[in-house]
Amino acid sequence: MARAGISASVTVCLGLALGSFWLPETVFAQDSAPSAPQSAPTAKPAETPLIKPDAPPGMRRNAADALVRSMAGQVSPSDDTPAHDPIVVELFTSQGCSSCPPADALFQTYADRDDVIALALHVDYWDYLGWKDPFGKAEFTARQKAYARAARERTVYTPQMIVGGTTALVGVQKDELKVAIAQQSAVRQPVHLKISGADGDYEVLLSADPPLSAPAVVQIVRYMPEARIAILRGENAGQTIDYRNIVTEWHAVAEWDGKTPTRIKVDLDGTDPGVVIVQAAQPGQGVPLPGKILAAGRLE
Repeated sequence: MARAGISASVTVCLGLALGSFWLPETVFAQDSAPSAPQSAPTAKPAETPLIKPDAPPGMRRNAADALVRSMAGQVSPSDDTPAHDPIVVELFTSQGCSSCPPADALFQTYADRDDVIALALHVDYWDYLGWKDPFGKAEFTARQKAYARAARERTVYTPQMIVGGTTALVGVQKDELKVAIAQQSAVRQPVHLKISGADGDYEVLLSADPPLSAPAVVQIVRYMPEARIAILRGENAGQTIDYRNIVTEWHAVAEWDGKTPTRIKVDLDGTDPGVVIVQAAQPGQGVPLPGKILAAGRLE
């Protein structure tokens, strides 16, 4: 395992009902218990949170310093802040889903674009079909289920793309994906994100103009750039498929009030690339749900 032509009519794999997405000390998405349709797999719903309040294994925490330092009056937006950060495209996929390879192929065409941060999250609810996806995690199933709750959907599907935290595309929708990215790129966000540093040691500066009306969560994502997998069993048995930007870790590192200019120190171990994502929270029934992605940048 490496470490470091699409049909207009697609049969979409129907997934399981819904799970959890975490803020530090706050759970996203356990606001209701929608029932899975009869055709959904009977695998146990994910119980593991996608993003955890503690520091992930791939990050070093300096015990002598707070992770987040409020820098009121000292941090200001840079004059060279771009008109728009890259648009985050999340692909929920599985090696056990027969409808996913065309979406994986489409996703590959966005993996190296500067204006897009393409992240593939492999879910685990198709593992029961005879092939356990080595990249699949319950945490990623939980994140997809949280998005479904935010959209008031009762089921999840693979393949599915979420653009900018808000636009959901089920199946292979090549033209719709282009439109969604273009639409979100045309809207300037109030959050200014500046990343400095290199070689695993970074500093992230956050500010908002105007200030946000609600807090946001700051997340660090690690991913494997590529892998080629020979699938031996299940619905895709006999295929060898190339995968790109495979998410390996997704963790919350801070809850930001969206008002105070803030400096965050990020230390990364290992060679997997990293991404910073600032995401809004939508009101849920007792707990918040994942909302619009307000800013994103690469740690490189």
